[in-house]
Amino acid sequence: MSYAHPEVLVDTEWISQNPPNENRKLVEVDYDAVNGYQKGHIEGATLMWWKRDINDPITRDIVSKDDFEKLMARHGISNDTEVILYGDFNNWFATFAFWVFKIYGHENIKIMNGGRKKWELENRPYVTTEPLSTSAQYTVKNVNHNLRAFMDDVKKSLNSDNSTLVDVRSPPEFSGQITAPPEYPMEHAQRGGHIPSANNIPWATAVNDADGTFKSVEELKQNYEPKNVTPDKDVITYCRIGERSSHSWFVLTYLLGYPNVKNYDGSWTEWGNMIGNPVEK
Repeated sequence: MSYAHPEVLVDTEWISQNPPNENRKLVEVDYDAVNGYQKGHIEGATLMWWKRDINDPITRDIVSKDDFEKLMARHGISNDTEVILYGDFNNWFATFAFWVFKIYGHENIKIMNGGRKKWELENRPYVTTEPLSTSAQYTVKNVNHNLRAFMDDVKKSLNSDNSTLVDVRSPPEFSGQITAPPEYPMEHAQRGGHIPSANNIPWATAVNDADGTFKSVEELKQNYEPKNVTPDKDVITYCRIGERSSHSWFVLTYLLGYPNVKNYDGSWTEWGNMIGNPVEK
């Protein structure tokens, strides 16, 4: 059985045979661009730095509509450009960018399955030269807020039989043993634990350990359905700051075809810091 939307994925071999051009842009989205893109990247790829470009520089929020339009223009992306995203950390930040692109209505967008990890495992070449910058005109025509959950949406879901929460963090984070992965010493919450009734289905259970590619439909169904995460539910994914949960949002929405999935990007650093919010361990 194939994915619900196989058109949103390309593999590394396809990328090697179909380089970027005027109508196709390849974009690397990194959390750590210094040890990623700047040390080497796929020829023709431009860089979107997750913290600098995809998020608002002042307010904790995704990039604004106006700044998204400017970002697209700087990268030579117009409304009908085919955009292919890939990046570090098993495509966490590439899928977050994919989610933001979809919020702002960009249609023709894909993910390179496996990201930097798979490209490097296959010993494919990198370059250090950046492509010449081109400019384009971009206008956001539609903003889809239905892809995003805010804290009030999560609170309402706690009393609904039609909703389910998916906590995609590691089991030690879910249990409250730690408040952040050891490699991320910042962005802690004041309380450890998880949102009441949430299912712990770590993001990593959706990918193959060997190369970071997504698991098959059959394997993914076994990952979610036994825990009552089914297509008839309104599903909200969350993690610590919203990047790992965007990965699971992508899996549920585009690989399994769930019709109602939202990413709660406030995630645990918002929920665990708010006075009075219920917490389970």
